[in-house]
Amino acid sequence: MSNRRFEMYQYRQIIYRIRSGETDRAIAKAGLMGRRKTAVLRRIAQSEGWLNSGPLPDDVEIAAVLKQKKSVPLQGQSLVTPYADEVRTWLKQGINGTTIHQALVRKYRFSGSYSSVRRFLATVKESTPEVTCVLDFKPGEAAQIDFGKGPTIIDVITGEEISTWFFVMTLAWSRHQYAEIVRNQKVATWLGCHRRAFEFFGGIPQKAIIDNAKCAITRACFRDPVVQRSYADFALDCGFVISPCPPADPKKKGRVESGVKYIKRNFLPLREFRSLADANKQLRVWILGQAGNRIHGTTKQKPLTAFVQTEKDLLKPLPDVPPETAVWAKVKVHGNCHVQYEKAFYSVPFRLVRKVLWLKAGETDIKLFLDLALVAIHPRLAHPGDRSTIDGHMPPEALAYKMQDPQWCLKQAEAIGPSCSRLIKVLFEDKVLDNLRAAQGVIHLGKKYGISRLEAACKRAMAFENPRYRTVKTILEKELDQLPPEGEAVDFLSDVYTGKGRFLRDSHHLLN
Repeated sequence: MSNRRFEMYQYRQIIYRIRSGETDRAIAKAGLMGRRKTAVLRRIAQSEGWLNSGPLPDDVEIAAVLKQKKSVPLQGQSLVTPYADEVRTWLKQGINGTTIHQALVRKYRFSGSYSSVRRFLATVKESTPEVTCVLDFKPGEAAQIDFGKGPTIIDVITGEEISTWFFVMTLAWSRHQYAEIVRNQKVATWLGCHRRAFEFFGGIPQKAIIDNAKCAITRACFRDPVVQRSYADFALDCGFVISPCPPADPKKKGRVESGVKYIKRNFLPLREFRSLADANKQLRVWILGQAGNRIHGTTKQKPLTAFVQTEKDLLKPLPDVPPETAVWAKVKVHGNCHVQYEKAFYSVPFRLVRKVLWLKAGETDIKLFLDLALVAIHPRLAHPGDRSTIDGHMPPEALAYKMQDPQWCLKQAEAIGPSCSRLIKVLFEDKVLDNLRAAQGVIHLGKKYGISRLEAACKRAMAFENPRYRTVKTILEKELDQLPPEGEAVDFLSDVYTGKGRFLRDSHHLLN
């Protein structure tokens, strides 16, 4: 009874009974008003002269007096009243009642219960009711788009547990909708769903009303939202305008919000899905059947019928060539001359190391841009960890090492001479050490000392069974390759020749 709301005619009726001589107890027993409230009303009526003979006051006069006395609804003053301004501010900020009650207790040692806070908030909300306006759309003018949480599907073949989302596009006039169950909310998924939705409708609406999901809007703002570059390009190719809702204001796309709820409440319950493909197949049948042919609660028409008879012909035609659903992303060039996208690696020219590039990921290729200049193009890799490398992107020294493989070294050594060829083969026969750089070094000595001297140095190193890069280099530096074949043998088993063995002779020379 304490929260009962009284109309002005009820107050007039009770004043009439008080004037007729009925007691507060009798009025309360009749169920018209409690004794305490009747007593308060009796005092007000007596002070205003309403109990005297003459016509009763009208509703306007009663309401004005009760408001002035602050007696509506004839209760005592709320315990929240001393903090009314602050509570109203918190309420406008969207803070709920329980949090407000806890804040009052913590900040002011508030002694009232949560119910007192709730009753006060109810009076505030009643005094400032929320006013809305129905947005009207012409056929083909707009589509509203949103994601909603989908079911968890367990694939009966692979056993994979798939967490899913509903993508829903609702035509604002007919309420006909396209829906698809997807794995994620990535940009590529967002664009692909758009293209399939347009193909489902057979046309494109003039405007797409969307939320501020990161796959579409990179910076949400009431005045100047920033559209994701991939989505902006796609909209330009298809010919529709992107209309993001203000932040935290989903009511601007209430029709698709209702569409998502309708799918969750009417399609999802009591269904079993064998796979993601099976779920989408069932969803398509349901949209063209039960959902499309129901009598819509607002339009009082069947959405599919309204679409086919009117809206379909007013959509913009699909482009002759389906627009590419390419995804743009900013990437940084690593020190290994590669960028990473979806865990795969793509090379760029080495001069761009540490720079930030724009990457355009198409369905079959990857393009990389520095500002507006195309700097690299690769086939798109399908598996994480794969690497696409163009040799021309590597620095000269790294490219030289990569290109001068063992086969190249052997071929060059054969052109230099048989001794050089034998020495290189011995280097590559080592079962412990990778001697590729040593073989490359031996070949490169020919540029400095000439091919003939290099061949002679290799011959001398092989004669002393010391086929090493340092040995060949030392022979050339000390010009020992120019000694006559019958000259004294020199021990090149040490890393550097010191000349101490110049007068040593082997047993053959000593005995003859």
